[in-house]
Amino acid sequence: MNGSQTKIDASRPIKLTPAKSWRTYLGGKLIDELHGAENPLDSHFPEEWMISVVSSRTIGREDDGLNKLDIPDAEITLKEIIQENPREFLGKKHVDRFGEQTGVLVKLIDSAERLIIQVHPDKEKAQHFFNSKYGKTECWYFIGGREINGEPPHVYVGFKSGVTKQQWEALFHEQDVEGMLACLHKYYVTPGDTFLIEAGVPHAIGPGCLLVEIQEPTDYTIRMERTSPSGLHIDDYLIHQGIGFKKMFDIFKYDSLSWEDTLKKWQAAPRLLIDQDGNRETELIGYMRTPYFRMTQVEVHDQIEIRGNGVFSGLYLLSGFAMIGTGESRQEVKKGEQLFIPAEIKSFTLTNKGAEPVIALRFFGPEV
Repeated sequence: MNGSQTKIDASRPIKLTPAKSWRTYLGGKLIDELHGAENPLDSHFPEEWMISVVSSRTIGREDDGLNKLDIPDAEITLKEIIQENPREFLGKKHVDRFGEQTGVLVKLIDSAERLIIQVHPDKEKAQHFFNSKYGKTECWYFIGGREINGEPPHVYVGFKSGVTKQQWEALFHEQDVEGMLACLHKYYVTPGDTFLIEAGVPHAIGPGCLLVEIQEPTDYTIRMERTSPSGLHIDDYLIHQGIGFKKMFDIFKYDSLSWEDTLKKWQAAPRLLIDQDGNRETELIGYMRTPYFRMTQVEVHDQIEIRGNGVFSGLYLLSGFAMIGTGESRQEVKKGEQLFIPAEIKSFTLTNKGAEPVIALRFFGPEV
């Protein structure tokens, strides 16, 4: 652990520092505001990664995205402590099935411009092209946003009926971006909307979106545009990820549905799990929809008890100020802070210590 002999206790939640990652698009102002920054700005750091043991694939910025423990003068990453004691931190059931990786990555994303039209490989294509056991199915949960140039937040998801591989390739080589966008369904989004984006489905997050993305733990992204909307030139490697301009079109799934059927297929509805006198936990995306991850939202007005199931989880506070308790341990946690909850923790309490409700997201890895 970088020479540190600090012993990390797996019986209490572990606070992590924010991990920003450089991206090709602009954004991040709303993330700065969430953290109470004095001068919030949009930049090429529009993402904050959570419970991350994954490094960025951007050349020269490979250390971006790795979460470190919030311990003064100790440069310890979450990845390092998991490698030291995987069963304690991840859980025996998880390690027996998935090894010493969390199998999940979570990002807070704020887009000041439209993201480049893109797609990610499924597990089979990821293994074939990148020798990776993970693809990149993802899920978007929208928590806020802003109008950009007078237009509300929106996204592009899935091919319209009739789009072919040959047509899609031709649009890329012509760099007809408007033609590409015209091939995709457009949806306006509001806080509370949830979309599951399976690997192989083309998509683009539009400008003005503030969302939490939970995904398989890779950064393999095939991009369709040589220049970002703000004018940044995109290197060939970032476009095809090293597999070449011909093979990259094999990553896409050319299924096409109507606007209504696409929405019906990929939008997820919330499901209430717990209601303890108005203190609630609601499932946003669960294993009934995908085996790759799970995410819930906790709303606390006074106190709620959360029980574990022998595997790890993550926690991120979207609002409020709380005390998290496990046994004799007590930690304060506030808006914008994240915690890794080791598998050893059988239960914990969240107690509201402020004037406003505590809203927190819980993150889980693949189904065991």
